[in-house]
Amino acid sequence: MRERSYHIITFGCQMNVHDSRWLGSALRRRGFSEAPLREAEVVVVNTCSVREKPEQKVMSALGRIRQETNASPDVLVVVTGCVAQQMGEELFRQPQVRLVAGSDGIAGAPQAIERLLEEPGSRLSLLDFTSGYVEREEGARGPAGAVAYVNIMQGCDNFCAYCIVPYTRGRQKSRLTPAILDDCRRALEDGTREICLLGQNVNAFGRDAHGDGVSFAELLRQTAALPGLARLRYVTPHPKDMGPEDVALFGELPNLCPRLHLPLQAGSDAVLARMGRKYDAARFVELADALRAARPDLALSTDLIVGFPGESEEDFQQTLALMRRCGFMSSFSFCYSDRPGTRASRFLDKIAPDVQQDRLLRLQALQEELGQAWLDARVGTETDVLIEGESRRDAENDGLKSMQGRDPYGAPVHVRLPAADDGASLIGRMTRVRITEAKKHSLMGQQAGAIW
Repeated sequence: MRERSYHIITFGCQMNVHDSRWLGSALRRRGFSEAPLREAEVVVVNTCSVREKPEQKVMSALGRIRQETNASPDVLVVVTGCVAQQMGEELFRQPQVRLVAGSDGIAGAPQAIERLLEEPGSRLSLLDFTSGYVEREEGARGPAGAVAYVNIMQGCDNFCAYCIVPYTRGRQKSRLTPAILDDCRRALEDGTREICLLGQNVNAFGRDAHGDGVSFAELLRQTAALPGLARLRYVTPHPKDMGPEDVALFGELPNLCPRLHLPLQAGSDAVLARMGRKYDAARFVELADALRAARPDLALSTDLIVGFPGESEEDFQQTLALMRRCGFMSSFSFCYSDRPGTRASRFLDKIAPDVQQDRLLRLQALQEELGQAWLDARVGTETDVLIEGESRRDAENDGLKSMQGRDPYGAPVHVRLPAADDGASLIGRMTRVRITEAKKHSLMGQQAGAIW
């Protein structure tokens, strides 16, 4: 075991990935180094409660840690994230767990870890929700990745019937605009080319009591104007909160990428009403059409829940019809499952698992068709690709090197390089690429122009 070393295991959404990256960076600034699981002095499990059976996944991860570390009492195990917020001090039943930090408590995790290393045998829980957004300490500086993720808010006030986020991440708390812009500037100074703004409901930024009078649209304008920013994205918007000003920016800001992940969840008005989504199918279509009027090449992706309580076959068919109508390039789709404390968990008209699974397979088959059509239509076009690293498709490339990046629509692109080019100088840079082939979930291309 190496002293002052850490290992982080992350489950769930991009918010969790961002939290883990920040925590690792904060620990490195305090003198820690990253290490393999079996060698780490501190092991962090950053948890998610959105996917099915989250508690079992956490217990399985803790079991793996016990096995890999021989249950050493010298290994400090930390559980953070949504399941930590849910289960709380119950996690202390696992002997190696000495810190439980919820969604707001993670801001204090670096200090707590150092304290616990100095106080063997003690335990801490950081589970209280804060009244406002707590700014986190700055992490270690260094070369940035091609894409930087910047949090703009925490929590959600929507209380959709199926969703546990307001219970595990708390009510909405917007960050102050200057702090957000400072994070973006630091990332750009460190070499990043693309910034993605993160929040559970980004369009509602600034509308809570913690806002500073800056709207989400104005935040986008200020971020887009930062020197050196090539691309700007955001996740996740809510259709009910996306106003005309947000839509218009897709036609006004040249570095706002023509890709939006816009969660639909269901295409039936009856199901949407039971979910508490506060929009109907017609409003969603109107919004999709307005977005494409502002930016004709805009690509939409979405989230879909199959088998919500009370969903009929007719309701499900309406979801399929709306998928076709909107032409989603991709989607994340799941069978509904209960989350403790949510309204939907108390609904009695649950859908049988075999019916849910049948519908999910049919929905995913349609999405494969829609996604492949979108990819196929890209063949023969030219685009700009931000190179993120080496490709795993060298074997399909006649032995020549390939690099992987993403185009403005967020699609993975494998770029074939000229002979004798190892691609190292391309990482973090943009290059013009001609798309030559569509794979199942990605594109193949060749360099066709300048690198910058």
